[in-house]
Amino acid sequence: MRYFISLLLFVALVFQSCEDKKPKKIELNRANLDSLIKIFPDSISLLVKRGNLLFDELLYEEAMADAARAYRLDSNRTECRVLYAEALINSPKRSVDDLFTAHKIYKKIVKKEPKNVEALVGLANTFSMFEDYENSFKYINQALRINPRYRDAYVLKGTNYRNQGNFKLAVSSYETAVQQDPKFYGGYLMLGALYQFKEDPICIEYYTTAYKIQPKNLDVIYSLAYAKQLFGKENAASALYRKMIRLDSTYHEAYFQLGYMKQFTTMELDSALFFYEKATEVQPKHIESYHNMGLIYEDKKDITNALFSYAKVLKINPEFELTKERVEILKKKR
Repeated sequence: MRYFISLLLFVALVFQSCEDKKPKKIELNRANLDSLIKIFPDSISLLVKRGNLLFDELLYEEAMADAARAYRLDSNRTECRVLYAEALINSPKRSVDDLFTAHKIYKKIVKKEPKNVEALVGLANTFSMFEDYENSFKYINQALRINPRYRDAYVLKGTNYRNQGNFKLAVSSYETAVQQDPKFYGGYLMLGALYQFKEDPICIEYYTTAYKIQPKNLDVIYSLAYAKQLFGKENAASALYRKMIRLDSTYHEAYFQLGYMKQFTTMELDSALFFYEKATEVQPKHIESYHNMGLIYEDKKDITNALFSYAKVLKINPEFELTKERVEILKKKR
C-alpha cells in the first residue's frame, strides 16, 4: 500500500497545479513511466512520453503499441497524431498504406499548424520515402527556418543526401545533427556507417563515441565490434562480441563473428565449429553458420558432414549460390 501511495505522490509532483510558484521538475524515465502506466493505462500524456522515449531507444515495435493506444484514445490531439504517424513510418512491418496514412496525418497537422517543426520534418520524411527529394528538402528547410537547431531535420537531410550518393553533404548534415545533440548516438552510428562504407577506419571513432553513450546497447556494440574486426583489431572485436553474449546470450551474430574469426583469422577450426553451433542453436535458420561449418568439414576431409551442413543451408534457402557451388564441386569429386 505504501508503494501505491508513493507513486501517487510522484504523479502529483509531476503534474502539480499551476498554483505552485516554483514547480519541482522531475524527470520521467522508462522505469517511472512503466510503473505509472500500470496505474493510469489511459493517460495520453504518459503514453506519449514513453512512446517518444522508446523511439529514442530505437525500440519501434514497443513505441508503436503506445502510439496506437494514445491515438485511439484521442485521434484529434496533435501529439498523438505525430507519434502515431512516426510509429507507422518507422515500423519494421510498415506497408505502403501505412506510409500514405502517415503522409495524410502529417499534411493535416501542417495545414492546421504550419509552424509545427516535428510535423514538417515528418511530412518531409514521407516524401523522402516516396523518393520525392525535392519536396522533402522543401519541408526540411521550412522547418529549419522556424527552428535552425532542430536535430531531426539535419538527420533527414543527411539521409536524403546519402540516398542520393552525396557522401560529403551527408556527412556534413549528420555532423550538424550531433552538434545540436551531442548525446544523439544514432547520429554517430550513421557517420560510422558512412565511413565504413568508404572503407575508412575513422568509422571506429564514431562507433566508439556511440558506444560511450550507450555502453550496453547491443546494436551499438555490434557496430563497433564489427568495425574493429574489419580493420584488423580482432582481439578488441572478440572482447566486444563476448560482452554482447554476456548481455544477451541469444544474440546469434556475436557467436557467428567469433566463429568467423576463429575459422579465417586464427585457423582454430574446432573453436569455430563451437561458435557456429551456438549461433544455430539460437537461430536455427542462420545459413551462413551452416555454410561455414560445411567449409570446416571440407578442410577436415569429412565430406559426409560437409554435405550434411550444406543440405541444411539448401533446405532453408535452395538458391544460396555459395553452398550450391560447394555441393556441385563435392559431387564431382565423389
